[in-house]
Amino acid sequence: MAITQTAISYYGLNYVEHAAEDFREMLDHGCTTVILAVTEFDFDFWRPNIPKIVAKAHELGLKVLLDPWGIGKYFGGEQVSKFLQNNTENRQVSALTGEKLPYACFNTNSFRDYFQNMCLALGREAGADGFFWDEPHYAFPKSYASITGGAGEDWTCRCPVCMKKFYDYYGYEMPKVMNDDVKQFRWREALFILEDTSRKIKEINPELEITCCVHATLNTYYVTEYRGYDNWDMVASSPYFDVFSTTIIAWELPEGFFENITRRTVEMAKKYGKKSERWLMGYFKQPKDFEQVDKVVDMYEKLGVDRLAAWTYRGGYGTVLAAPDALKLWDKIGENYKRVLKK
Repeated sequence: MAITQTAISYYGLNYVEHAAEDFREMLDHGCTTVILAVTEFDFDFWRPNIPKIVAKAHELGLKVLLDPWGIGKYFGGEQVSKFLQNNTENRQVSALTGEKLPYACFNTNSFRDYFQNMCLALGREAGADGFFWDEPHYAFPKSYASITGGAGEDWTCRCPVCMKKFYDYYGYEMPKVMNDDVKQFRWREALFILEDTSRKIKEINPELEITCCVHATLNTYYVTEYRGYDNWDMVASSPYFDVFSTTIIAWELPEGFFENITRRTVEMAKKYGKKSERWLMGYFKQPKDFEQVDKVVDMYEKLGVDRLAAWTYRGGYGTVLAAPDALKLWDKIGENYKRVLKK
């Protein structure tokens, strides 16, 4: 049996006693791991309760990973960012238009310090089992992602900080049209913030597990947009990451896409001695036939995935991103979790 862990994301944390009831429901649905989505507001306002919530999850038998959800809008997530509210100049900038975008530039020292200080405080205080780097990315300056073709010509980030770093390294001004030097620069700088923070987290506790979850891109068919982590070898080979993960795939995409992404994810993880993780879309949209969940899980297991995860708890029930039959989808995911774990 390949799948040994089953994870669910959770962003309902505030009160320990309420989280405890939700954790029991997760256990009833076959979850072994909860991914706590900790926002910038949670860290500032609910910080005393975070270690207590982690301790309650442990008491009930769940492994806990912390996800700095939506921080700086550099990580995935719908939450607003206090950093962007308080630092209007430290933003990613469109290469072609010069527009400042609502995403923090993670190459600035101000954001690197902000991000790292938050994570290291959680690493010291929360008592969790690890961290989950959730879809880190450069912004893509357009209103929608291209599913059927190229990504367009615009890209980020060409702010003064990035331009100076590029000039200092390559000896010429960062061009507005992306070239190979720009691609390498973006990959290298994007990886630095996560590697540096992960290294310092492991200095606090070497046993803390780090998962890096990158976008599931495939040539030019599906959002290959140079988000900064498209070079999977660079990410998976990092000595500071323990789990290589690729993101959710929409249910309506072809079966061959699921298989291609999963096979490559597992192969990449094995190549560098890491665990692999694949996701189920448990919010917003759902398959036309719920048996597709069974088939995809079977595929993941057959191809050797180590950890199966779903976003999010209860199918997003009660939110604007809830699946049409949110609780039914949640139950279906739970059935599959218990099935693969043979519970």
